[in-house]
Amino acid sequence: MAIPHGSNETSYLLPPNSEDWGGHGIPDFVYGQKELVPEGIQWPRSGPSLLDTLPLSRFDSALCLAWRQRMELGLFRYCLGELQTQILPGAVGFVAQLNVERGVQRRSPQNIRSVRQAFDPEQFNFNQIRPGEVLFRLHREPDLPSAALQQDDILVVINVSPLEWGHVLLVPEPTRGLPQRLLPGALQAGVEAVLLSSHPGFRVGFNSLGGLASVNHLHLHGYYLAHRLPVEGAPSKPLDPGGRLHLLQDLPAPGFLFYTSGPGPDLEALISRVCLATDYLADHEIAHNLFVTRGAPPGKTSSSSALTGVRVILWARKSSFGIKKGEAFNVALCELAGHLPVKTSQDFSSLTEAAALAVVRDCLLPPAQAGEVQAALVALIAKEEQ
Repeated sequence: MAIPHGSNETSYLLPPNSEDWGGHGIPDFVYGQKELVPEGIQWPRSGPSLLDTLPLSRFDSALCLAWRQRMELGLFRYCLGELQTQILPGAVGFVAQLNVERGVQRRSPQNIRSVRQAFDPEQFNFNQIRPGEVLFRLHREPDLPSAALQQDDILVVINVSPLEWGHVLLVPEPTRGLPQRLLPGALQAGVEAVLLSSHPGFRVGFNSLGGLASVNHLHLHGYYLAHRLPVEGAPSKPLDPGGRLHLLQDLPAPGFLFYTSGPGPDLEALISRVCLATDYLADHEIAHNLFVTRGAPPGKTSSSSALTGVRVILWARKSSFGIKKGEAFNVALCELAGHLPVKTSQDFSSLTEAAALAVVRDCLLPPAQAGEVQAALVALIAKEEQ
């Protein structure tokens, strides 16, 4: 991604001397309602190569400049170059990328046995990261419409084993020791981060415990991918008369679709509904993944539909603890959305849409249990609206 020369976001850069990083302090990125842009961010008609010519938002500029500096300073486990990418032939439009280093060098998952497992300060957590890994603190001005939802300040931290350019973690105050269970304030920060970005391919996601979260300390992922994904415009059908909950019908995987046209009461209501659903899943020991992206409104849409708001897609899935060594990729938030980081050159060159779908489907709930979850979520949301 191109970063404009002469960017004035230098306050997010580390001092030249690493001995000064500890005393550098964490700079605040303070934003207001005017910077949350729900409409007008679209994919270039001529393809992703033109993305570098689009103007960056203040958020993009700060994140990308600071992230690139940390890469140059060697704070990542590996240097992320341009990833070999292919669109798998077929109806889905899977975006496959070869990322051998992440497959080899990422941190081993913690010993997790329950979706509701308590935070363990003896395990790796974000209180232990190096000072230079924090880019800035997201701080929302109190006059935003969603002020009724209390939002903690969110640390934006590099993911030292990046999936793609700009891969960061959104971490609520680490000293609170929150387990990996989605909270309204964290989700709100994730949705607002998508709205702060002028890049149509900046996405945010969440993996529950059992849904391939590798660290039991509350965090969301955010990253840039310069490609459309199937879930942005996949058609859906309403599950309730008010249209508050939809079922995403197309491949790669059916999921629950929530949609907001932008900041305000609509966004606040979406946050409440999504967290109601994730609380139900966690309470019933059902692993889940969540993906936030700019997208089309629910209904009869297509992959080329205009991005008029934000889609939040929630998948209930089989619990999976640890990493499956034999698969071309592991199924978590980005894979369910259609982005496949592949671990080996052999798998990358031989991967087909049918093989990818088989791996994804193996992680989904059996039809009977999926139906029970759907009925329960519809009933919960209907009850909330009474």
